[in-house]
Order: sequence, then C-alpha cells, then structure tokens
Amino acid sequence: MVSEPSDTRARLVDTAMRLFMEKGYGSTSVADVLKEAGANSGSLYHFFPGKQDLLLAVLERYREGIGTQLLAPAWVGVDDPIDRVFALLERYRQAIVMTDCAYGCPIGSLALELHEPDPAVRAALAANFDAWTAAVLGCLDAAGSRLPADLDRRALAQFVLTTMEGAVMQARTHRDVACFDASIGQLRRYFECLRDRSRRTLPKKPRSRSAQRLRKESPP
Repeated sequence: MVSEPSDTRARLVDTAMRLFMEKGYGSTSVADVLKEAGANSGSLYHFFPGKQDLLLAVLERYREGIGTQLLAPAWVGVDDPIDRVFALLERYRQAIVMTDCAYGCPIGSLALELHEPDPAVRAALAANFDAWTAAVLGCLDAAGSRLPADLDRRALAQFVLTTMEGAVMQARTHRDVACFDASIGQLRRYFECLRDRSRRTLPKKPRSRSAQRLRKESPP
C-alpha cells in the first residue's frame, strides 16, 4: 500500500521531532530520519529541500500544537487563571519525573544548541516562545485585580517562561526534580507577594449611609 503524500510528510516531521529531542539537531542526520521514518531520500527532499527546512516544519508543528498538546491537557478541570499558570508548569514537572530527569524542553534545547541559527529558524524559535508567553499572559490578564494594576504582565509572563526553562535545565543537569521544585516554589511565593500587594492597594469600599449613621450614633 502506497502512503499518501500527506502521511509521508507527517511521518517525517514526527520522526524528526522525536530524534531532535532525543539526540539533538546536530547529532541527527538525514539518514537517521529516513531510517526511523521508513522513507526514502526522494520522499524527504520532495517535501524538504534540506535538513533546515525539516527543522522549520518541526518548529511549526510545535507552535501549532501548543493549544491541543500542551495547554488543553494541563488545564483540564482548572478554571482559576493563576492556578492555570502553575498547572502548566506542573506538566513540565510530570515530564521530568516520567523521564527520570532526562527531559529537556524541546524549544529551549534547540535554542541553546543552535548558537547562530538562520534568521528563519530564529524567528520560528521566537514564535514558539511568544506563543507560550501569550498563553501565560492571557492567564495573568484574566486574574484582573488580584494582581497589581501597575504590574507589567507581559514581563511577568516572560519571567514565568524563563523560570520554567531554567528549572527544567537544572533538573536535567543535576538529575533531581528538587531543582525544578525549588525554582517554581520561589515563583509561587513571588505571585503570593504580588497578590498581597494588590490587596493592600485596592481602594476601600465606601461605607454605606446606614453604617455611617450608626457610627455617629454610637456612644464614644
């Protein structure tokens, strides 16, 4: 049975995603992808003129799948917007535990590996980071007055991303999920400080007329 062109392309991209995560981009050859995907070179070069074009397809797949593959599973049964931020981070913790601390964020790993990427690759990496940050920013905006009004929420969303990437990297390096937990714990305490500051700066509700009258009539 002959595979449909779309099936062959998808299989090549899926295989490249897995190999890039397991071995890294530089250590994965075109021959590796062809062997694992069960495809011939003609099929690959029909869809992708070169290895970098395959990488771009992988990065696009990650970006397109952020909602269905990452956010939706993380947010099942979680309605509170701030809880959603930490539910998303919990997904990364689960990946760390399931792989005995061998997990590395695929986008972060590629960004670190490719020191001087082609502009198109750099833009695709940035688009993935931007999509992740936008999802967190949506949660922060939905939190409304629970966070300070003068807070730069976009910067905070970027800080959440930076914390996640660093925490994953340290857990992988030390082979200890406690490294991840320590970083996320500090982030949680920072959120608590922000919520405390917001509560202190919220305008007090004006007293009702009846309450004001009772106060005046009360004996000293």
